[in-house]
Amino acid sequence: MTSKNDDDDRRHGDDDKRLALALAQDRRLIRTRWHSKRFAVAHITAPEAVTSSERAPVNLAFVIDRSGSMANGRLTLALKAVEEGIGRLKPRDRFSVVVYDDRIDSLVTGTQATAEARRDAIGRLRGVEARGMTDLSGGWLRGCEHVASELQELGVNRCLLLTDGLANHGITALEELEHHAAELRKRGVSTSTFGVGDSFNEVLLQAMAQAGGGQFYDIAGAAQIRDHIESEVGETLEVVARNVTLDVTFPDSVRVESLGAFGARVGGDRAMIDLGDLVSGQGVDVPLRLSFPFGALGESLMVELSLADGDGVFERANGRLAWDYADDRANDEQRREREVDRLVAGIYAARARRAAVTLNRDGEFDRAREALRSTARKIGGYAGDDQVLLGIVDELMRESEQFHRVMEERLRKVHYAQSSHAMRSRDWQGKALRRTS
Repeated sequence: MTSKNDDDDRRHGDDDKRLALALAQDRRLIRTRWHSKRFAVAHITAPEAVTSSERAPVNLAFVIDRSGSMANGRLTLALKAVEEGIGRLKPRDRFSVVVYDDRIDSLVTGTQATAEARRDAIGRLRGVEARGMTDLSGGWLRGCEHVASELQELGVNRCLLLTDGLANHGITALEELEHHAAELRKRGVSTSTFGVGDSFNEVLLQAMAQAGGGQFYDIAGAAQIRDHIESEVGETLEVVARNVTLDVTFPDSVRVESLGAFGARVGGDRAMIDLGDLVSGQGVDVPLRLSFPFGALGESLMVELSLADGDGVFERANGRLAWDYADDRANDEQRREREVDRLVAGIYAARARRAAVTLNRDGEFDRAREALRSTARKIGGYAGDDQVLLGIVDELMRESEQFHRVMEERLRKVHYAQSSHAMRSRDWQGKALRRTS
């Protein structure tokens, strides 16, 4: 059932704001003598950019791995892609360029993107050659320093990190790099990561991007480098709402969990779910699982949801969902909202695949298979005759046999990346999904 977002609340905003947040729940009734679990989804739609208005300036650092493993054509294409990314900037924008192996070199320390500065940067990029080891943390932090030195108050400040290898110099621990990404985000510097080939650590790069409020891209081969960097730069230039947060307020007795791969801060009667920056027309679905206490027949519990962002775009985007206590018969007979079921099932399937990737890599083949099969059984328990849900069940069962034996590393990375994208409401390549008008 789609929430009306309360007529009184909806009248305050214009048409764009009315459509910015739509709410749905799988079932409205909950049991009086059972800890019911129910699901809700917040459908968020960013407004479309007004083409006649001038966009806010961006501040980008391009950080490129030039270690020896990039020598097989990857570095050449990466440098060319960065050239093209720099070429899309306007004089009001800022940029910097860092290349690293076990030594860090700032080719451009941070400058306005004038025509002269862009030409000079391109000339310097053409002299870069592959060599050495991989000080990922050193290159990335240097790029973040350049961005932080001249933050654009009204624009996007982001470091784009490209690597094809493991972090083997400097800071190498995932938890520490993830912590730094989160702290930098608090200071206004976000991070997007690009993993090239089959040797990079996708768990590390995805964690850095998630904590850093950016995106993670899996690049199978050199030919895809240009497309992914162009996509990321293009999206950065189309950001219409920065630092978007979904605020969920609920009774103390209710527990709320965010199921996707968005960072969430939950405490007391409130959950804050960080959605990062949203681009023109982007759609994001945020699934929630709610656990309810015992209650009295006829009693209702209310959950309030609202959007906030750094630019006031979603100032009046809010709504409410209610659940009513009813007897067991009414609960058993109530209709399910299949669109919510399908979205939640897709998220659980993605979570299972990510877990199975790690288990398969560790040689835990039985557990990897069971991770998928147990999820398939759970979804099958409420699928009924719904063909979409049954299709998810069949796919998980088929894949479970694939995960029960040694998998190629490239296939593991594909499953991990595509699952991570699905959990962040992005397409299979990691690109933003746009709502059609």
